[in-house]
Amino acid sequence: MPSRESHERLTALLDPATTVLLTVECQQGVVGPDSALPELAAAACSSGALANIARLVAAAHESGVQVMHAVAESRPDGRGGNRNARLFRAAARLPVQQHTGSTAVRVAPPIEVADEDLVVRRLHGLSPLAGTDVDPLLRNLGCRTLVVTGVSANIAIPNAVFDAVNLGYTAVVPADAIAGVPAEYTPAMVRNTLALVATVTTTDAVLGGWKRPRRQGAAATPA
Repeated sequence: MPSRESHERLTALLDPATTVLLTVECQQGVVGPDSALPELAAAACSSGALANIARLVAAAHESGVQVMHAVAESRPDGRGGNRNARLFRAAARLPVQQHTGSTAVRVAPPIEVADEDLVVRRLHGLSPLAGTDVDPLLRNLGCRTLVVTGVSANIAIPNAVFDAVNLGYTAVVPADAIAGVPAEYTPAMVRNTLALVATVTTTDAVLGGWKRPRRQGAAATPA
């Protein structure tokens, strides 16, 4: 059980005024029922990660925490996309493509996208941060802590965490709100890699840290 000190430290890190919740590739063509990667979609669903991400997004909306959705997509002609790794070449042959404007690149249920959410789309690379608008947007928002959720624990999630740390943000990873394949790989990667550079926690712990009044309209002190 986490100590009171660790709980207080996590709560301080999760200050809604300086925290952004990032969902990574939580799009219908990746984690939805018609996924291009059915094994990954199944892992995200069966592990509870997708449901936990939806819980975190809902709580962020309620608590005044900025939500940002990072979506990976491609043009039908492939222009500007990477071809310098086996992963990219294999993805180009999949029956479901993450084409710009298609259903595949919409954020997947049960995650709800609010009007105030930011959706950042990329046409290249492996990271939602490198070479995208995410970093300048985070800086303009006054972000100090980035809560990283989504898929996959194999590639995009560690990329996001490493890039966030390299850019000076504090990364927080709810380990039950990320997924990868095979299922047993995710906890091993979290334990042996992400735990060295990020604050690893749980969805419930993050939700607990956000259970306090918003800065605007906070409840008045009882007489």
